[in-house]
Amino acid sequence: MARFTLPRDLYHGKGALEALKSFKGQRAIICVGGGSMKRFGFLDRAIGYLKEAGFEVELIENIEPDPSVETVMKGAQKMLEFQPDWIVAMGGGSPIDAAKAMWIKYEYPEITFEEMCKVFGIPELRKKAHFCAIPSTSGTATEVTAFSIITDYAKGIKYPIADFEITPDVAIVDPDLAETMPKKLVAHTGMDAMTHAIEAYVSTANCDYTDPLALHAIKMIKADLVDSYNGDMAKRDSMHNAQCLAGMAFSNALLGIVHSMAHKTGAAFADYGAHIIHGAANAMYLPKVIAFNAKDPTAKKRYGEIADFMALGGKDDDEKVALLIAYLRGMNDQLNIPHCIGHYGADSYPTEQGFVPEDVFLARLPEIAKNAIGDACTGSNPRQPSQEEMEKLLKCCYYDTEVDF
Repeated sequence: MARFTLPRDLYHGKGALEALKSFKGQRAIICVGGGSMKRFGFLDRAIGYLKEAGFEVELIENIEPDPSVETVMKGAQKMLEFQPDWIVAMGGGSPIDAAKAMWIKYEYPEITFEEMCKVFGIPELRKKAHFCAIPSTSGTATEVTAFSIITDYAKGIKYPIADFEITPDVAIVDPDLAETMPKKLVAHTGMDAMTHAIEAYVSTANCDYTDPLALHAIKMIKADLVDSYNGDMAKRDSMHNAQCLAGMAFSNALLGIVHSMAHKTGAAFADYGAHIIHGAANAMYLPKVIAFNAKDPTAKKRYGEIADFMALGGKDDDEKVALLIAYLRGMNDQLNIPHCIGHYGADSYPTEQGFVPEDVFLARLPEIAKNAIGDACTGSNPRQPSQEEMEKLLKCCYYDTEVDF
C-alpha cells in the first residue's frame, strides 16, 4: 500500500493571501524570515486578515536562512508560551521549514531533535494547532510537502525531517509574493524545483499519482524559468505554480541522491566563509547524478521519457539522456550557476577558483560521502551508491569531470 498526501486546501492565484480571513480560531502565530515580507507589506496584510477573522496574533521573526536547531527550539518555546491554534509560516523555505519543526516541538515538548529526524516516525500532530504555509519563493514547495530541512551547525550537516504529519493543512500560493524575489533567488529556487520534479519522476517510489505532476512541472519550468529570471513577471507567476506541482510530486514520490549530496555539502564548508546554496548545489549535481543513475536501465528509460516530454529529440535513450544533461547544463549557464564546486564562488556565481579549497574538499570527502549515503533521500534513488561510488561522484561534482561508472 502506498500513500498520497497533500494539504487539505490550496488557495492559489493573485490575492490568495486573503484566504486568511476565512480561518477560524483564537490565537495565531506567524513565523517569518529576515524582513522581505515586512518590507513589501505582506506581513502587515497577513496580520490584518487574521485580526479581521478574530485572532490574537504573535510573531516569530528573523528566522535565518538554513535555520538551526537552536532557532527551532527557541521558536517552539515561544509557541508553548502563546499557545496558538494556528501556525502561519510565510516567506522562503527556511521560515516554513523552521515553523514545521517548531510545530512538532510545540505539540510534543519532550521530543528531541534526534527523534524528530526519525524518518516517518513523528507522532500525530494537530492536537494543539493547525498549520498554514505561504511561500514567497518558487522552489522548495515546502508549503505542500512532508519535509523540513534543519541545520545542525555544530556538525555542519543539514537534516531532513520527513513525515506526512508535517504536511501543512493549508497552502496559500499567491504569486504576488514571488514577484519580490531577487534574481539570484529566482535561479536557485527554480533549479531546486526542476530537481524535485526530475528526481520524483525517476524515484523508486514514483507512481501514477505523482508522474503527471512531475512531468507537467518539468514542462512548465522549461518554458518559464529562464524568462522569469530575466524579469518576465507573467512567467514568474507561472513558476510559482510549477514549483508547487513539483513539490506535490516529490513529497509523495520522494527524491534521490542529488538532494542527499546537496544536504550534506551545503554547510560542510561554512568555516571557509560560505554555504553552497541548496538550489545551486542541486543544479550543479543534477547532470552528474543523471549520468550515474542512467546506468540503471529503468532510470535510463524514465530519463528518456522526460527528454521526450521536453521535446529534446534523440533516437534512443542514450542520446536522450545526453541531450537532457546538455539541456540542464545550458540552463545553468543561462542562470549564472557554476557547473561544479571547484568553480563555485562564495557569492554563488561561477569563478575560476571557488571558495572550497581542493585539499579541504578531499580531506572531508569520505565523511561527506558517508553522510550523503545515510541521508533520508538516498533510499528512493534508482541506483544505490557504495561509499567508493559516492566519493567518485562527489569528485565529479567538484572537478566537473565525466561520470563513467
